[in-house]
Amino acid sequence: MTVTTEAVLAALARVRDPDSGRDIVAAGLVDSLTVRDGLVQFGLRTARERAAAMEPLRRAAQDAAAAIPGVLNVTAVLTAHRQAPAAAPAGRAQPGAAAPLLPQVRAIVAVASGKGGVGKSTVAVNLAVALARGGLSVGLLDADIYGPSLPRMLGVTTRPEAEGKIIRPIEAWGLKAMSIGFLVEEETPMIWRGPMVMGALEQLMGQVSWGALDVMVVDMPPGTGDAQLTMAQRVPLAGAVIVSTPQDIALLDARRGVRMFEKTRVPVLGIVENMSFFCCPNCGHRTDLFGHGGARAEAERLGVPFLGEVPLLLAIRETADAGTPITASAPDSEAARAYAAIAERLRATLDPAGARPAAPRIVMD
Repeated sequence: MTVTTEAVLAALARVRDPDSGRDIVAAGLVDSLTVRDGLVQFGLRTARERAAAMEPLRRAAQDAAAAIPGVLNVTAVLTAHRQAPAAAPAGRAQPGAAAPLLPQVRAIVAVASGKGGVGKSTVAVNLAVALARGGLSVGLLDADIYGPSLPRMLGVTTRPEAEGKIIRPIEAWGLKAMSIGFLVEEETPMIWRGPMVMGALEQLMGQVSWGALDVMVVDMPPGTGDAQLTMAQRVPLAGAVIVSTPQDIALLDARRGVRMFEKTRVPVLGIVENMSFFCCPNCGHRTDLFGHGGARAEAERLGVPFLGEVPLLLAIRETADAGTPITASAPDSEAARAYAAIAERLRATLDPAGARPAAPRIVMD
């Protein structure tokens, strides 16, 4: 049975907003409704400070849509919409500006790439585990709303528990982790517009009991879009790590990633060259399948640190698919040692015991 947008709106119109007494459609609360192949996604507009009070209404709206014959899955999120404040003079806080998220996290590091397919998520997971093995309390946030990969890479299939309105992060391999993939079925596509993505990302940060952490590693989606700007604007990033392969086309996209973080006043902590080279496990012959040394040369050209290189190894792929990160399951392996060296260089650029950096002011040149 085909589910139509009109049918969903009719169902949502039977849900009343207790504040205005109007139905949520007439009240203009429904945002970014998408209906496709039995999958329904929408947001409910609310002020950030009213998010907790709106949770019963969100659940009621989600249940109303789920009751429609033919609907296979419904995802409803709260989306915060506020009028942008007038620009404040340099050095002066803007009145009414939202408080930074993740206040108990001392250093937040975004792991990013200019394009997909360079192994960014694998690097992020193993980097986080390596930092945790080094004695730090580490969180791992999957900011890739459209393509979450943490559940598979961490080997987690259980849904997180909630304490009232607050979700408890998943604990695995010495990490506290959270991903939209823990909350929806693995094959559910997230067909969302930008405001819903930003709202979901802020909920993963603000409505999760992360607690006090030395470092949070954020696995960013590829590219330079809404999620990157949300992270740069809403949390005081200690910096970004750019992942690239050695080939020219990947380096071109990595360059865009570096420039994007520079424009948003986020320090680039360094570049990692992934899939740097391949050594045959039988004869030991080395082949530079994607070239070699391109990321190091690009880092020098851009004036940012080069954090290290990770070889192209079958074991990295096998352990990622099995949900057993190689830095945890084979800590003495060549790959784990490469990740550990990168983690140590990254840690040297951070000061987990020091002061939390101020949130950057977004200025697009």
